[in-house]
Amino acid sequence: MVFVIAEIGVNWDGNFELVKQMMKMAKLAGFNAVKFQAFNEDIIKDHPQKMRLMKSSITEKNIEKIDSVSREIGIEWFATPMYLESIDLLKPYVNRFKIRVADGRTLFSNKPSKIVESILKTHKEVIISVEKYPPSNYSNNQNIKWLYCVAKYPCQLSDLDFTNLKLYDGFSNHCPNIIAPLKAFIKGAEVIEIHVTSDKKQNFLDNSVSFDYDEQKLLLQLIQNYQKIKP
Repeated sequence: MVFVIAEIGVNWDGNFELVKQMMKMAKLAGFNAVKFQAFNEDIIKDHPQKMRLMKSSITEKNIEKIDSVSREIGIEWFATPMYLESIDLLKPYVNRFKIRVADGRTLFSNKPSKIVESILKTHKEVIISVEKYPPSNYSNNQNIKWLYCVAKYPCQLSDLDFTNLKLYDGFSNHCPNIIAPLKAFIKGAEVIEIHVTSDKKQNFLDNSVSFDYDEQKLLLQLIQNYQKIKP
């Protein structure tokens, strides 16, 4: 069975009524989990909307509320830790972690990644987005799931190359067309991550790579229907 992740990310602006609605919609659509991001002011210091971004980061101030909402709705949540201290913040609440492409690139430079090494010490699953084949020194670690990802926001269908998708565990999508994650599933992806939004007409920061509820529901219905077909 495929594990499908709804990346809420920075598309909730710290609005708990909105994030509750998005979690409900994700569960209704059929997602297995929702995902957030944990970053600090230093990481986003040069972003023109850094104050707005910080409202969506998982912090000591909002983590209990996020956890409470997810339990109320009955959907798993986890997050991408972008600085070391956020791993300890998240650890008591999540079953798994996600590593963004920027931190995944470190693994290909023959340099240790402090974030990855720290997460592996928790013995929890870590999902890592990468642009090329997993590095050999990590490829056999059973706690790591590798997702093929094209780090363009948005990427085009022509940017994707699924020729070697079987070398990965799944696919992290940044294309605004549901055919991309659907084809990844058909080609055997066991984990699929897509960005989601509550409203494409609003100016949420990741809307250019996000699917609204109708698109989410259609994608999950297609996946569910495909799984009904016998091999």
